[in-house]
Amino acid sequence: MDEILKQKITEILDQNRIMTVATNRPDGWPQATTVGYVNIGLTLYFLCSGQSQKAENIARDQRISLTIDHDISDPMAIKGLSMAAEAQLLESPAEISKVMSLFPSEYEFRTLDLHEVLVFRVVPKVISVLDYSMGFGHTDLITICSATR
Repeated sequence: MDEILKQKITEILDQNRIMTVATNRPDGWPQATTVGYVNIGLTLYFLCSGQSQKAENIARDQRISLTIDHDISDPMAIKGLSMAAEAQLLESPAEISKVMSLFPSEYEFRTLDLHEVLVFRVVPKVISVLDYSMGFGHTDLITICSATR
């Protein structure tokens, strides 16, 4: 991956904290929900309840799609990301603790009982970088290999 494009992706990830995650329901329909996230480079992490439909969907099928963007008054200034990724449940208490410490202190769920919360690592497979400042609908499509992360 081009280093400039990787930097652009990382900047978008670092400037935002909310993403929409789409999982696959058992009936075949996608289910999209909004979650907070943190990232280390191109790897993202989010939390959800173990009782949620999202957690059940991911347990059945780790493939997810997501978008990251923010509201902007000029549509020609839209910059965001769309990804196809795999969501992996974290099980290591040390890794879960590390990820939890990355969330801003004002996020109240940092104090939740970790027995009630699942933490997922999101590993991108395909990233579409949207940058309408380069033309309406402009995207750069990147397939991620393990060496890129």
